[in-house]
Amino acid sequence: MIRNKIIYIVRRGLVFCLLALMVDAAAADIWVSPKGNNTNSGAKDKPLADIGLALRKARELRRLHDPSIKGGISIILRGGVYSLSEPLFVRPEDSGTAESPTTFKAAPGESPVLSGGITVRGWQRAATVAGLPAEAQGKVWVADAPVIGDDILDFRQLWVDNNKAIRSRDVKIGTMNRILSWNHKEETCWIPRPLVDVSKAKGIEMLIHQWWAIANLRIKSIEARGDSAKLSFYQPESRVQSEHPWPAPWISKTTGNSAFFLSNAIEFLNELGEWYLDKKNRKIYYWPRTNENLSTATVTVPFLETLVKIQGTIDRPVSYVFFKGLSFQHSTWLRPSKEGHVPHQSGMYMLDAYKLKIPGTPDKAGMENQAWVGRPAAAVEVTFTNSTGFEGCRFEHLASTGLDYKRGAHNDQIKGNLFKDIGGTGIHVGVYSDEAHEVHVPYNPQDERDVCTNVLVSNNLVTDVTNEDWGSIGISAGYVKGIRIEHNDISEVSYTGISMGWGWSRTVNTMRNNRIAANKIHRYAKHMYDVSSIYTLSAQPASFIVENHIDSIYKAPYVHDPNHWFYLYTDEGSSFFTVKNNWTPSDKYLRNANGPGNVWENNGPQVADSIRFKAGLQAPYRYLLKERAPVSSDREINRSEKTKVVELVGSSGTKHDIAAMAEIARKHGLPGESIYQWNNHTVAYGAIQDPERMREELLVKYPGSYVKIYNAPLYEFNRKRHCPGATLVKDWENIILTADLVKDSLMQKEYLDYHATQFKQWPEVAKGFCNAEFQQLQVFKNAGQLMLIISIPKGKTLDELNPRTTQNNPRVDEWNKLMQKYQQGIEGTKPGETWVFLGKVK
Repeated sequence: MIRNKIIYIVRRGLVFCLLALMVDAAAADIWVSPKGNNTNSGAKDKPLADIGLALRKARELRRLHDPSIKGGISIILRGGVYSLSEPLFVRPEDSGTAESPTTFKAAPGESPVLSGGITVRGWQRAATVAGLPAEAQGKVWVADAPVIGDDILDFRQLWVDNNKAIRSRDVKIGTMNRILSWNHKEETCWIPRPLVDVSKAKGIEMLIHQWWAIANLRIKSIEARGDSAKLSFYQPESRVQSEHPWPAPWISKTTGNSAFFLSNAIEFLNELGEWYLDKKNRKIYYWPRTNENLSTATVTVPFLETLVKIQGTIDRPVSYVFFKGLSFQHSTWLRPSKEGHVPHQSGMYMLDAYKLKIPGTPDKAGMENQAWVGRPAAAVEVTFTNSTGFEGCRFEHLASTGLDYKRGAHNDQIKGNLFKDIGGTGIHVGVYSDEAHEVHVPYNPQDERDVCTNVLVSNNLVTDVTNEDWGSIGISAGYVKGIRIEHNDISEVSYTGISMGWGWSRTVNTMRNNRIAANKIHRYAKHMYDVSSIYTLSAQPASFIVENHIDSIYKAPYVHDPNHWFYLYTDEGSSFFTVKNNWTPSDKYLRNANGPGNVWENNGPQVADSIRFKAGLQAPYRYLLKERAPVSSDREINRSEKTKVVELVGSSGTKHDIAAMAEIARKHGLPGESIYQWNNHTVAYGAIQDPERMREELLVKYPGSYVKIYNAPLYEFNRKRHCPGATLVKDWENIILTADLVKDSLMQKEYLDYHATQFKQWPEVAKGFCNAEFQQLQVFKNAGQLMLIISIPKGKTLDELNPRTTQNNPRVDEWNKLMQKYQQGIEGTKPGETWVFLGKVK
């Protein structure tokens, strides 16, 4: 103060400029408050009310090159709820620089919420309501539905004190019925007749569970006949649902048909926590839970699909704009209510899809289907950016995707955020397929700036996402380059934890240099199988999946194949990956139709604890763990792979005590006759629920030996599945053989590829197995050693059945000759000996 006064006396003009600069420097902090006023200056004690107006003020400072912005602009949000009437739109003109970024951030110690929701007030206990079940009469509350302009607000979610309520449905949460049949030509479905008459109800939907995705179908009519009912659906979803081949409705006598439930009728509102929107009479009905008081509760319905839109252009990206400490809540997503929702994969919904009458495309000779997809809305959408980021933010109570970096993102960071209570995917990054781009066509844009490059997704807690669109993903990346998905904690997801890649093709495309490292993925697959904690597609040169901690997959009900789940899953075309040092409870992995260049090394329960314990959130971000959703009380952890092999290997000349081995096997649910032996190798085969515990017990009993676990077959023939019209015999016996693969890694890869495509490329082999009455044939692999289990009818011998595989079937001889070059005998075999039989111990 004194110095300023002296300068004022000596150099008046200079002092005037300095004082002006000091005032402008304060203006570079623009304050906003829900209690502010848009006529205010934006100073700390005179905050604005509108975040968009604060952004405009910042834009003007940049346009005018105001000297106050030299160190950046901070738009500081005081605590409270900012109810948005339109998305906050960040444009190229809002860009900062490395030296002068624009930052939206929470005021110290405060919690601002950007909400796309509307509060519903005026709740009263309802009188008699037409159509409401008797058990709910007198217990349901009613309020006027919000009206926007002259139209009632449509919505699919409702939160009571930020706890999601249940849209009325015909069965309890956690239970589903099963379809009776699906008529693809008529585009109709038969189901058990609903318990209540809803033939005249409007707006009813069907959610159907099919393989790795669900579909939401608007019901056009319900025609009851006896104890069944025929459903027809509105277009366009009716056509797409009945024409697309993957994933189609599941029909199986073994595992049950596709599960489903019906929703959105007043007749279904018979449980606490359920709600119904009566559009005709503009009323909302809700049956409060026991701990809820609608006289005081905050009831929120979503209004905006997108809360924040950051949109640059390929030539003028939005740069150096950051969001810190903000919460994004209450987005909506209405496509399922308007056009249905039939996903292809990862939540991408099909616009058109059908099976090709004559297979084959320029990229893939065997391709038998075509599909074009759209992309679900996100609460925060980002397009064409450079060096932007979200840190310490909360994405909660959202209808569809949380945060979506759609395309053209470069050097951006998604770090230390919470993603929780989200209907769809937590985080999307990168192009999947544009609406005009068929999903199987590799993506190679002429302008590489279109590709999301060098994006960091780190130290985020992703929990209780995908809770409506069950086939969505925790963290999902499409065509990306140089992405790093590291040190995230993912739990309580309905399907896959991390998915990376698109296209189902070995063709080298724009994807490369990607890295999934040190993530903790646990308690996944709550609803869907054909699943893995980490899943990849297509060629991605110089990419890595390393040092992740993967544990605790749920035992999901209603799945099409209860054994088709994995800890790691490289799917069609996956090429040039290094998969190394990932801790998993077992080696239940799937490498399906992979391309070249993949390296798998040291994955499984033997990975060092030091690697396992470093995975997940790093120390500065572990405070987020208190937000992790609780364990699902209605789910068990799945430890029951269909069949496994546990091999006890002693030093040369060792002969194991079979009685002790049999006793340990019985403790793990295996009969005594499931023990097999050859020289110093003793094997237990069967449905072993916890092989790791069995390993520990064996090592205690046999301290000089070691144990190998073979968790999942790399190849499986099943007579019922692969022999048309055939059935399985009541009693069979297993014959077990073992051999090594040759040491050449490329040849091992060829061997695996041959088996992955054998049913399509060599159908004569399966035909030979059918002729030989093989009931089942499985090939397991651990490192370079193979275990072959051939199951034949009891009372018959392999010597009498095996010749039938080649009878009038010369291509099986060709297959056997081809396989010989990949196989060799294990240690201890005689010269020229390859497969050795392990004898059953009685």
